[in-house]
Amino acid sequence: MTAAPPPERPPFLGLLPWPERRAVAEALRTETFGGLVLLAAAVVALVWANSPLGDLYTQVRDFHFGIPALGLDLSVGHWTADGLLAVFFLVAGIELKRELVVGELRTPATAALPVVAALCGMAVPAALYMLTAGLGGGSPDGWAVPMATDIAFALAVLAVISTHLPAALRAFLLTLAVVDDLGAILVIAIFFSDGLNFWALGGAFAGLAVFYVLQRFRVRGWWCYVPLGLAIWALMYNSGVHATVAGVAMGLILRTTTDKGEDAAPGARVAHLVHPFSAGVAVPLFALFAAGVGVSGDALARVFTTPEPLGVVVGLVVGKILGVFGGTYLAARFTRARLNPDLTWADVFGLAVLAGIGFTVSLLIGELAFPGQAVTEQIKAAVLIGSAISAILAALLLRHRNTVYKRLYEEETLDTDADGIPDIYQRESAPPR
Repeated sequence: MTAAPPPERPPFLGLLPWPERRAVAEALRTETFGGLVLLAAAVVALVWANSPLGDLYTQVRDFHFGIPALGLDLSVGHWTADGLLAVFFLVAGIELKRELVVGELRTPATAALPVVAALCGMAVPAALYMLTAGLGGGSPDGWAVPMATDIAFALAVLAVISTHLPAALRAFLLTLAVVDDLGAILVIAIFFSDGLNFWALGGAFAGLAVFYVLQRFRVRGWWCYVPLGLAIWALMYNSGVHATVAGVAMGLILRTTTDKGEDAAPGARVAHLVHPFSAGVAVPLFALFAAGVGVSGDALARVFTTPEPLGVVVGLVVGKILGVFGGTYLAARFTRARLNPDLTWADVFGLAVLAGIGFTVSLLIGELAFPGQAVTEQIKAAVLIGSAISAILAALLLRHRNTVYKRLYEEETLDTDADGIPDIYQRESAPPR
C-alpha cells in the first residue's frame, strides 16, 4: 500500500484562512484610521514647529509635570514617548502573541518567509547605516534607527493612494511590522537601558509575575489589572529600562486563546478596547511632539551632508528594499515556496519599498540613541525624509499594479448569498474556515 502524498503547501501570499483574514482585517482597519491621524499629527508638528509659534511648540513639548516623589516628573515629550508609547507596545505585544499562537507565526512553514524578511529588513538597514556613518566619520550610535517599519503610516499611504491591496499582502506587511516591533523593543531593552536600578527592576518583574498568575487563574476585572499595569510601568521606568518594555511584556502575557464559554480571549478584548486609543491618540500625540523639526533649506542640506542622518536615509530607503525583498526572495528559493500565481515578485518589491516607512519607532530610537545632542533634530529630519521618499516610491509602484489588486480584492470579498462569508471561502479548494 503506497503512502499518501504529503498535502500541498499553500502558495506564498495566497488566500488567507478565513479566521486569520478576519483578525487581520480588524487589526488593519484600526491601524489605517490611526495612520491617517498620525499623518495629520506629523504635518501639524512640522507646520507648528516652523511657524512664528515655534517657540510655543518647544515650550509645550518641554513643559514638566508629574509626581516627583515617584520619579515621574517628566516633560510632555517624555510622557508621550515613555507613557503613551507603552500603550502602543502593549497592543504590539498582544498582536505578536496572537501571531505566535494562532496566526502566521505559529508554525515554522508559515513563519519562515515573513520572519526571514523582517530580520533581513532590520539587519541590512543597520549595516548600511554603520557603513555610511563609518565612511563619513560619524557616530555608530544610530544603527538601530532605520530598523523599524511603521505599519500605521504605511497603511495611511495605502489609504491615501486608494489601492486595493489583497489581504495576503496586507497580512505579510503586518507580520513584518510585528516582528520589527519585537526587534525594536529588544534593541531598546538591551542597548538603551542605562543606570539600572535593580530594586525597581525586581519590583517590575514581580508585578509581571503577579500579572501572569492572574491570567493563569482566569481572574477578570479591570480594577486589578489597570492599577497593576500602572505600577509595573512606573517601576520599569524607574529601573532604567525603557518604560515601553512594560507594555510589550504585559501584551505577551495576556491570553490569546479562548476558554470554553468565552466569546473572546482577554488579549482580544484588551486589544479591541485599547487599540483605537493607541492608534488614534497615543501614537499621534507622540508624533506631534517628536516630529516638530526645522525644515529650512540649510537643515535639509545637513541631512544629506552629515553622516549620521544620511545613514538613516540610506538605511530606510535602500536598506529596507534590499533586506525585505532580498530576504523574502532567498527564503522562498531555499524553502521552495510557490508564489501566488496571481502576483509577481514586483508586488513583494513594492511592499519592501513601503517597509521603508519607519516613522514612530525610528523617531523613538533616534531620541534614545542621541539624547540631548545637536544631531538629534537632524536624525528626526532624516527619518521624516527617508519615510517620505519610501512612501512616494511605494505609492508609484503599488498604484501601477492596482488593476490587479482590485480584481483580487473583488474576488476575495464577493458574497453573492449575503451570508457574511465571501464565496471564495465556500469552495471545496478554499482554506479551512
